[in-house]
Amino acid sequence: MSTPEAVTLPERLRGIVREVAKFGAVGGLGVLVNLGVFNLIRNTTDLQVGRANVIAISVAIICNYIGFRYFTYRDRDKSGRKRELTLFIVFSLIGMVIETGILYTATYGFGWDSPLQSNVFKLFGIGVATLFRFWSYRTWVFRAMPETADRTVVTVAGAPSTVTEDEAEAPVPAA
Repeated sequence: MSTPEAVTLPERLRGIVREVAKFGAVGGLGVLVNLGVFNLIRNTTDLQVGRANVIAISVAIICNYIGFRYFTYRDRDKSGRKRELTLFIVFSLIGMVIETGILYTATYGFGWDSPLQSNVFKLFGIGVATLFRFWSYRTWVFRAMPETADRTVVTVAGAPSTVTEDEAEAPVPAA
């Protein structure tokens, strides 16, 4: 009877570091898309800061979902794509509210509306929203696949059956 090896702290830490690095790579691209679209809209239209921000975040959300699903969390459970996408959108929208709320408060609450000030507070909002998104995506959206016990194939009357090693070692009742 064997038990699955416990994951050691250094292994778990390496896994989290890898996840954070991948999340950061996809998120970094998302930040560039977000800032690029935001500044493009701000410099070429008369759209208000809040609306420009919502459009920019929406474009970044699409890019981020593709990156997270197919790069960062490609090894995670893929069975509930509809649920995954729904939760991703919900948590992304909450992140959008956080980011836009910070930018809106700086712009309309304090009158800090220069391009430099807008970008500084946009980056601050992105940082705060990113902490929330990292937690929510890894906890609720891209969940790890459940750990499974060691499996052994046992042939019973010529038909293969997958059972745990514990079940395979259990005495078989006499017929």
